[in-house]
Amino acid sequence: KDYSWEDHGYSLVNRLYPDVGQLLDEKFHIAYNLTYNTMAMHKDVDTSMLRRAIWNYIHCMFGIRYDDYDYGEINQLLDRSFKVYIKTVVCTPEKTTKRMYDSFWRQFEHSEKVQLACVLRDS
Repeated sequence: KDYSWEDHGYSLVNRLYPDVGQLLDEKFHIAYNLTYNTMAMHKDVDTSMLRRAIWNYIHCMFGIRYDDYDYGEINQLLDRSFKVYIKTVVCTPEKTTKRMYDSFWRQFEHSEKVQLACVLRDS
């Protein structure tokens, strides 16, 4: 069976650092479920597929892969400039530039892009 935060990580962290597991669990749930249900000019959009692709792309960078996820979705939903931005924010945030920020999701609201950056930093 695959490793999962719910089945393995939570109890391990709580055993080593009491109460930290609950704090991390709350952060993970907030980050994973955070959405305005908008995409640029479109309202009431189910963004779960995009959020799942971002989440799994980040996990992939750290060697975590899931047997039941179609990784082709990542390439369908995340273009190259967006992947560069995600990797930079997650791995080396000090190297993030305005040019990177401006190069992806050009039609999206700044609030959507900033929300994404916050989620990426909590990942």
